[in-house]
Amino acid sequence: MSFIRVVVAATLAGMLGACASSGPTYSQRMQQRQAAYAAAAGAPVRSFQFFNLWSWEPLSYTQLAVYTRPNQAWLIDVQDNCQNLWFTNSIGLTSNASQVSVHFDKVLTGRAYIPCIIMQIRPVDLARLKVEQQAQRKIDAEPRQPEQPAQGQPSGS
Repeated sequence: MSFIRVVVAATLAGMLGACASSGPTYSQRMQQRQAAYAAAAGAPVRSFQFFNLWSWEPLSYTQLAVYTRPNQAWLIDVQDNCQNLWFTNSIGLTSNASQVSVHFDKVLTGRAYIPCIIMQIRPVDLARLKVEQQAQRKIDAEPRQPEQPAQGQPSGS
């Protein structure tokens, strides 16, 4: 019985090792996403017009991407740790006269959490972001060698 446990444990360890080495880890993928947004972000601006929140994506505890239209995004840095940013299903942004401003407006992550003060806003060049993300997906692929028929077996006709 103990032999079976050893075999099962060795098999599971091998499978986990294969999964771990098959690609980047979650934290590596998040670092790549942060790097892609940072490379595509322009110079800081004081504010942006805000009518609708199209979508958003947390990049860290202090940074998120906010899409105000399908073709317009902003990289927002918030003060310190924005509690619940990774786990909330929705966010809100404060604004004044349809403008979200640095050091004045906030990211809201839920009723029980302290609003996160916006420290920096940068426009995101979405075409460049797409190029950055495609470059990260590039892999070094090599074609497989054709299988050689086993010795003594016909090569097929």
